[in-house]
Amino acid sequence: QVQLVESGGGLVQAGGSLRLSCAASGFTFRIFNMGWYRQAPGKQRELVATITRDGSTNYADSVKGRFTISRDNAKKTVFLQMNILKPEDTAVYYCNAEYRYTNEYYWGQGTQVNVSS
Repeated sequence: QVQLVESGGGLVQAGGSLRLSCAASGFTFRIFNMGWYRQAPGKQRELVATITRDGSTNYADSVKGRFTISRDNAKKTVFLQMNILKPEDTAVYYCNAEYRYTNEYYWGQGTQVNVSS
């Protein structure tokens, strides 16, 4: 059974930091590309950051220089370190696993991040 379980969300003041974690199970984590997406109220889900199985990273322009994605294949976990948080970062953050060769795509249940001004 595939599971992606996010944790680490919460309420923080603007300028603060949070670290999100996504623990994976039920699939071969090390071969999957992993990502973080977010969805704010009334808006579409958007890409925040991705990390390939080889460790290459990609970020949305809005978070470059503030957020860092990383992975620990031994622990089957992907992280999102979020610094200098802004109110516009408020959203539900979702973990994503992707393996295009077999069209496998998995999502977590999301974790809420609220940034107060």
